[in-house]
Amino acid sequence: MTKESLAALLNGREYRNEITATEEADAKAAGLLVIFGASDDLTELRGALHDEAGAYGGATHRVDAKGFVPDWDSVDHDDEDECADYFARKGGGFEIEAKWAEGDYSWVIEASVPYAPFDIVEDDENYCRGIVIDLTDLAP
Repeated sequence: MTKESLAALLNGREYRNEITATEEADAKAAGLLVIFGASDDLTELRGALHDEAGAYGGATHRVDAKGFVPDWDSVDHDDEDECADYFARKGGGFEIEAKWAEGDYSWVIEASVPYAPFDIVEDDENYCRGIVIDLTDLAP
């Protein structure tokens, strides 16, 4: 499975039925990461990672091997381990942008790394332009 073949498989899916559990497991085994917007306030990761982050009104996120890198404001500054984890992760991974109300989409997801796009619809109208990333494309 490639990022392009998975994107083609997901293209045209209905909102809330973006990816099946079997497809997510296959994506994980292939090292593929599916990223899409949900509701009016979430960015979702499926496949190689399973995570979500708030994105009300749009957001820029960093993603690494553990999932979304937390924002400094969400870190418990009195927890030494949590602070150490934040500082260890803050510059790693790659950046994604979840754009709200972009063109005729509710969500458009873009990344700073190579990706294959796919469209999610809701009642036959564009809802989200999601992306698939192959983690082997990322620099070590």
